[in-house]
Amino acid sequence: MEVALSRRLTAEAIGTFGFFFLGFSGIAAAVSRPDAILSSGVALGFGGGLALMIFAFGHISGGHFNPAVSAGLAAGGRFPAGDVLPYWAAQIVGGLVAALLAKAVYPGHVGPFLVSTPTVSDSKAFVLELVGTLLFVMLISAVATDKEAPWNGIFAPVAIGGFIYVAATVIGPFSSGSFNPARSLAPAIVQGDFSNLWVFIFGPLIGGVLGGLAYTGLRSLNEP
Repeated sequence: MEVALSRRLTAEAIGTFGFFFLGFSGIAAAVSRPDAILSSGVALGFGGGLALMIFAFGHISGGHFNPAVSAGLAAGGRFPAGDVLPYWAAQIVGGLVAALLAKAVYPGHVGPFLVSTPTVSDSKAFVLELVGTLLFVMLISAVATDKEAPWNGIFAPVAIGGFIYVAATVIGPFSSGSFNPARSLAPAIVQGDFSNLWVFIFGPLIGGVLGGLAYTGLRSLNEP
């Protein structure tokens, strides 16, 4: 039974809020209480938060919580193209609420640390965000949309959250490990800091579309 778009958008907004707020809370803990959490804990906040929100809402909305995922799945023919813009709007709203709440409840100096900031050049960060998101969307296409994949379905939240944890741990120190335009846009709006934002908008979106197209292309090679 198809779920009404209004319910799916509500689930996307709430799920994006929960995912981001848990991740932002990890950043706040790392900044305010460095003895309590390490960088791997921040990665776990985002990866674990994503997995938990997919468990909670994935059966309602698909659990995208990421404009690059929605665009990538649509490009690969695995999500209705007409639903992409409404999903983006819901994801950005959920992200903004998460960023505003995190700034309000955690110490005031935490806000700037929520903004995605690379430690390498913008061009290198762009490539890292693109490649990371490309691989991410290919993984999602397999575990969440390909019914022929033996690990499709129930393993999806663990695999998807696990990818973000790993990618944030190993790529994050260089690009900041966003892989999600809404994750970077929301705190940028709240802080009024749009430095490097193009990296985190276009890198993930292009990577997501390429990932969706690549996975569908690979699967079509197996068809008679």
